[in-house]
Amino acid sequence: MYIGYIQFFLIGIVFLRSFKGNHWGDLIFKYAIISIPIALILFVFLSLLLGYMDTKLGFREEELRNLSKSNPIMMEMLDELKEIKEKLNTLDKKTNENVL
Repeated sequence: MYIGYIQFFLIGIVFLRSFKGNHWGDLIFKYAIISIPIALILFVFLSLLLGYMDTKLGFREEELRNLSKSNPIMMEMLDELKEIKEKLNTLDKKTNENVL
């Protein structure tokens, strides 16, 4: 997780340096005290908005579901869990029949 923070910081530096040669870059670096905190706040706000939309629309869950379907080990585990569930259901039915 900490490596992600370092990568975020470095990507931000590379992104800002890519603006150095044009008009926007001149404004960003001329007023760096104002523009960099605004860019950081804007990025955090947009990240939170994107995360909220992802949670509401369920993209991550669908992606994990599709990923698990393509993973043979996960599919084997799911098949075994289904077999265990079926065995438990039949065992419960037999137990209920013996009690009655």
